[in-house]
Amino acid sequence: MRDHLLDKLRKADTANKIGPLKKESDTAVLSEFEQSGVKFASTGRLEAVYYNALGKLLDCIVPTGGPEPILHEGGVYLGYWMESTGTINAELLSRFIPSVSASTYRAFAKHQREDGLMPYKVTPNGPVFRQIQMVTPLARCVWNHASLHGHDGDFLPAMYAAMSRHDQWLADYRDTRGTGGVEAFCTFDTGHDLSPRFWHVPDTPHLGDPAQVYPDSPILPFVAPDLTANVYCQRLYLAKIAEALGVNGEEWQAKAERSLQSLYAQCFDDEDHFFYDRDRQDRFVRVQSDVLLRVMACEVGDRAFFDTMLEKYLLNTRKFFAKYPFTSMAMDDPRFDPFSSYNTWGGATNFLSLIRTPHAFEHHGRHVELTWIMFPILAAMANMERFGQVLSPWTGEEGYTESYSPAILCVLDYVERLCGIMPTPEGELWFGGLTPYDFDHGEEIASHTAYARTVDGATYELVNLPEGSEIVREGESWMRFPSGVRIITDRKGELKGVLGLSTRTVQGTLHYRGTELAFNVKANELLAYEDGNLRTKRDIGLVYPTY
Repeated sequence: MRDHLLDKLRKADTANKIGPLKKESDTAVLSEFEQSGVKFASTGRLEAVYYNALGKLLDCIVPTGGPEPILHEGGVYLGYWMESTGTINAELLSRFIPSVSASTYRAFAKHQREDGLMPYKVTPNGPVFRQIQMVTPLARCVWNHASLHGHDGDFLPAMYAAMSRHDQWLADYRDTRGTGGVEAFCTFDTGHDLSPRFWHVPDTPHLGDPAQVYPDSPILPFVAPDLTANVYCQRLYLAKIAEALGVNGEEWQAKAERSLQSLYAQCFDDEDHFFYDRDRQDRFVRVQSDVLLRVMACEVGDRAFFDTMLEKYLLNTRKFFAKYPFTSMAMDDPRFDPFSSYNTWGGATNFLSLIRTPHAFEHHGRHVELTWIMFPILAAMANMERFGQVLSPWTGEEGYTESYSPAILCVLDYVERLCGIMPTPEGELWFGGLTPYDFDHGEEIASHTAYARTVDGATYELVNLPEGSEIVREGESWMRFPSGVRIITDRKGELKGVLGLSTRTVQGTLHYRGTELAFNVKANELLAYEDGNLRTKRDIGLVYPTY
């Protein structure tokens, strides 16, 4: 099977698999993807879904306002949004087609208003400034892109200047109550369409002006935890960017700390251990929604704090840990709506939540717990044809719209993260020694996989079989190891460590450079390779699901 999969992988013709191209710009975009060397082969249904997704990704990359291709949201969403396309979507795309990610980021700076506000979306008709609509911090995405592809050129300076001006606009216009937090003036400020969080709140700001709040509202403005956490994290990364540009980042660090203090003072409820909006009457809006996941993805809190969130909420089957997680509302809330046939954040599992999830978990070393989300979602993906915006949390059936870029990128990301070769902004390569599990009716998804990627001119291939995994470098066997772990190397493929990626303890031997390294690695345990030996560097155990 090993030789069969490698042969299948090497003979795979990406262009042939995705079919005829539909527009002139597709040729260059596909060529750039092929330059990454990324290919995927498997038994089961997932391989066909993967290339179907890749073909539809090209439909979402469109020249807009100029000759450069830009990533679009896809489906019924014509254009690109700061909430998603211009941040987390482009961050994932950066590993595959970096020029399009860079163009997408730059487009928001290009269309920035003179007063510093960035558009919340740009469509073929131009930029739109009606609301702010922020979720994933732009500065984190920009920093990770530059770290993956180099800090040379004017990309970082241009984006730093634009993001600094945008930060000042938010401080000037979205803190009317003087709390130090960031206020939501409407539902669309956070992209939470139909969420009970915003019942009896207008969808858009007063008179379509992002600087005005509806004056007759008894509850607005909300001091919003997700918006405040966004600015906190944004400022942390603006400090990193400043230092990289030779500017003192201490002022940004101080601003970030003030944002964090405001987040806890205004939005954190000690009794529930949850983040809520605080309304105009100084009361918590006690709706438990995916606001929690958004705040956690903004690097708020230490590992112990995150672990408590896992136990109480994210891995709780009464709250957000549905059969196909994560729901956009807590399931034990009477307002929870599981239906997915329309654009809703009232309960259904949203792909935007799913692509924001890995950073929240991996930031705290919760890699195994993350696989418990990925396995059922990959099972749902194996049946996907349209790549809709939402999934049914009960059945995994895809719902509203089609060719939605977050769903498409989720396929590419989860495959690479679980059983592929993933470059990180920290200069590492992650080789995932797991395969999707047959959760649904025992139907095979991809129990044998192979994945390829070219890094700094060197070709790497990873084969995952039930009996073990193998890394092939430049056509020669490089490492062999038991399944259930992640091998971590530098960009030259030199061993740095082994991570336990399974709930069980994995025992076995790593064959590397003519040596045999016997090891035992527990769930989430990180073994560092130092002086020819594997030694425990981190051992944090597991956080188990609750009911």
